[in-house]
Amino acid sequence: MDGGSHENTHCHRSGRTPASGRCCGRVAQEVVIEPEKETVIKEYVKKQPLASVKLPGVELNIGSTLPDTVELHELANVKYRYTVIDNRTVVVDPDTHKVVKIIE
Repeated sequence: MDGGSHENTHCHRSGRTPASGRCCGRVAQEVVIEPEKETVIKEYVKKQPLASVKLPGVELNIGSTLPDTVELHELANVKYRYTVIDNRTVVVDPDTHKVVKIIE
């Protein structure tokens, strides 16, 4: 960890953050994107603007799983993909469709 603020982590079953920070006896995994990569992502997204979409009924948090119907777009030199939901850039693991980072 970088010692900075923690992102919310969520139980893979309920999608909620338990008060203890533990999930099913395990600590939920947090994806750390290095500041340099985050800067690259922000710059790329500025150059490749997308229309914002709404996902009624989907709680947008770190660890949330987006529906397969959400179109994900490539990021330069990063394994993750992105989309824009409710005017927030959302970085997603393309294999699991889990949200790994929300950039305001």
